[in-house]
Amino acid sequence: MSDKPKKTHKGGKDDRAESAGSRRLGVLKTYKLYVGGKFPRSESGRVYEVTDSKGTWLANAPRASRKDARDAVVAARKAFGGWSGATAYNRGQVLYRVAEMLEGRTHQFAREVADAEGLSKAKAAEQVEAAIDRWVWYAGWTDKIAQVVGGGNPVAGPFFNLSTPEPTGVVAVLAPQESSFLGLVSVIAPVIATGNTAVVIASERSPLPALSLAEVLATSDLPGGVVNILTGGTAEIAAPLAAHQDVNAIDLAGAGEALAKELEIAAADNLKRVVRPQPVDHLATPGIERLTAFLETKTVWHPTGALGASGSSY
Repeated sequence: MSDKPKKTHKGGKDDRAESAGSRRLGVLKTYKLYVGGKFPRSESGRVYEVTDSKGTWLANAPRASRKDARDAVVAARKAFGGWSGATAYNRGQVLYRVAEMLEGRTHQFAREVADAEGLSKAKAAEQVEAAIDRWVWYAGWTDKIAQVVGGGNPVAGPFFNLSTPEPTGVVAVLAPQESSFLGLVSVIAPVIATGNTAVVIASERSPLPALSLAEVLATSDLPGGVVNILTGGTAEIAAPLAAHQDVNAIDLAGAGEALAKELEIAAADNLKRVVRPQPVDHLATPGIERLTAFLETKTVWHPTGALGASGSSY
């Protein structure tokens, strides 16, 4: 038997090693829900197939159950006190950090959006860049919105009368079905920018960008439970959220006309705030309507003392 070494290619690779490398199987990604800052599997153990715009299989996504929806509400309520109590400046810093993290994964999200929506690479990249810019835009509004919608009110009497905005609470959000990433960001960012916490139902047909966004949120400075992301049947998950007594508001952006009507009726039981579905140009510059949609106004009266001809007695 010869002791001569085996022949190698110019690069020095052994033929067998090269052959083994070509047979290597890729590590398929396991997508999970995002609840309370963690990544649990669906309580029911169910999944469903996600395909690209041409019908090619992409991944299995978890199919959330009613129990998963209730768990997400519990997590959102637990996180509400700390998040709403944080300074507006701090919330702005956290949202900006999310944008920083997204910037580093632009190519990944562009690929996922292209697969999900059947867009060209250039169009998908445009959507992702717009989504990142939107995070930055809302980050800048966190400590300014109170100056726009709050203020001192003139009253006939010796009082200071001050109105200030406060977050509504836990908001259920049905993400747009057709805009899997930019539309998603457009409905999540304004909810949390103003101090609310969110339970989000991702696009049923194209949930993968939302689940990848959960990874970004988990590795940024956003406290666990501020945003919770569920995937699966939109109608199945939305029904218990609309009727849930600890959900304070619901955004029906991703609901069809029939489903929206059913959910609005269910939401009336505990007087939830409801934002009805409406056509949105997601590439247009956002206004402040979604920032103010889930704000309550607190008015405080404070006596100034007796007012006479010479002014206050203070």
